[in-house]
Amino acid sequence: MFNGIHHVAIICSDYQRSKYFYSQILKLEIINETYRVQRQSYKLDLRLPDNSQVELFSFPDAPQRPSYPEAQGLRHLAFSVDDVESVVAYLVDHDIEVEAIRVDELTGKKFTFFSDPDGLPLELYQS
Repeated sequence: MFNGIHHVAIICSDYQRSKYFYSQILKLEIINETYRVQRQSYKLDLRLPDNSQVELFSFPDAPQRPSYPEAQGLRHLAFSVDDVESVVAYLVDHDIEVEAIRVDELTGKKFTFFSDPDGLPLELYQS
């Protein structure tokens, strides 16, 4: 019935800062950028190598979403990577704070967490 995840939508507080983070630091490919005058809002479509997408939105005066302690709803966005250690080193070189690498007790795969500019939890998960 389902073929995969098409996209994840993220509302950011500072569009230019988040655009830079996702396109320049995380290196997601920009597909399309639209400014919607009637909403005073940007929509940025970004693509990952497997063709899944992240939609980045800006809305004036969007409320903050509670994250810690854990709130109900989407918990985090996980990115599949070939080598957790090398991606962690890359992020640290770009002044991104990353948690210690852990091993999933169920799969034996390495993983860790970091945050986007708005504190959205992002995960790296070994392929």
